[in-house]
Amino acid sequence: MTRRIVVVGGDATGMSAANTALRHGGTEAYEVVVLERGHYTSYSACGIPYWIAGDVTDRDDLIARSPEKHREAGIDLRLRTEATALDLEKQAVSYRAVDGDGSDGILEYDDLVLATGARPLRPPLEGIDAEGIFGVQSLEDGEAIIKALAGSDARRAVVVGAGYIGVEMAEAMLQRGLDVTVVDRAPEPFTQVDPDMGALVREAMTGMGMTVLTGTPVEGFDVGDDGWVRAVRTADRTLEADVVVLGLGVRPNVDLARDAGLTIGESGGIATDVRMRCLGHENVWAGGDCVQTHHRLSGRGVAIALGTHANKHGRIIGTNLAGGYGAFPGVIGTAISKVCSLEIGRTGLGEAEATAAGFGFVTATIESSNVAGYFPGAEMMTVKVLAEQRSGRLLGAQIVGRANAAKRIDVFATAIWNGMTAEEMTFSDLSYAPPFSPVWDAVLVASRKATKAVEANSPASPA
Repeated sequence: MTRRIVVVGGDATGMSAANTALRHGGTEAYEVVVLERGHYTSYSACGIPYWIAGDVTDRDDLIARSPEKHREAGIDLRLRTEATALDLEKQAVSYRAVDGDGSDGILEYDDLVLATGARPLRPPLEGIDAEGIFGVQSLEDGEAIIKALAGSDARRAVVVGAGYIGVEMAEAMLQRGLDVTVVDRAPEPFTQVDPDMGALVREAMTGMGMTVLTGTPVEGFDVGDDGWVRAVRTADRTLEADVVVLGLGVRPNVDLARDAGLTIGESGGIATDVRMRCLGHENVWAGGDCVQTHHRLSGRGVAIALGTHANKHGRIIGTNLAGGYGAFPGVIGTAISKVCSLEIGRTGLGEAEATAAGFGFVTATIESSNVAGYFPGAEMMTVKVLAEQRSGRLLGAQIVGRANAAKRIDVFATAIWNGMTAEEMTFSDLSYAPPFSPVWDAVLVASRKATKAVEANSPASPA
């Protein structure tokens, strides 16, 4: 008997779950219906800033699989169709046509997959709905920004927020030739790293010609008679703007789930078990940016919006839908970004996170070159390591530097994932040749310094 799987959301998690289930079970076993409110499926939202900057020349380069390809695989994909309500008792999804063509209705399901993603933060400030103020979440958002800049005489861009999207969009605006001002309420930009590392990011952005205003909350926006934004207001200044980009982060999109009575976790994401099944519901699954996942170090529920996790969630859900077994092992918060030539990487816990989790820890910060110091092109990077007091277990690492610096974070991520200590990392057999690293790579130097800090700050156990 054919089972109907209804998927809400047609990007990474949703389409991965749909395709994985069909690949294992086939169209004879499963009827898969996907509801997607947008125009596109299976695209790289992370690539949008680089498309806007011009590094990626064609929008379609960001699309991994087109709607036509999904339909050829046997998926009933319905674009511009929005789920409006869930009836978990009747196992039904109410939906409507976004463009209002009257094709509204109700779909019954045997299994339901929620892949509703996340929503950009858009605070209720005066003028926030003006033309020329953009979020960056979907391909439609990217198209709107490119269209607004094409053929205009825009000269001044203000980016509100200095997280991942904020710094990447600051780079995009700079590459398009605009004067860029970045405004953030935090003491330093890029709060995903500790403030001392964020200060390095600010210094580098300033050196690139950007104006970076930290500790500066935005209070509102001035709007012209034509409805277009004219300026960004803070407590002590008015920043003229021809275009404004909001990079304030995202929150899990859980309205449908909450309204239906599904459990929402401490992070604001949908709570699931390790198989990505919604708590208390055998046939309701959720994954991607809308869910809460388990942090392997802190033990807490976290909502981390990354395509890497979303694709893994989808594959796990699809495997379970097809009668197999898949379990998501959690996250440690590994991420990487860049702003022009500056690279930023982080994994594990920062100081505030480690403190909140109750860890006793030491830190070690070093500077080292990316290649042998005598080799052409050598540039410096800063590496910071957190290790647990007494045990020396690695808890976190952060890297800020230039060429070929940030991907070293993956070495730390692998070590932290597997519970290694700073001392064990110190003697890891890493590759070496002058064009790639010094004989003592920055990873090893930082780990060695962290080992010494552990030894110096580990009091004996009480008698």
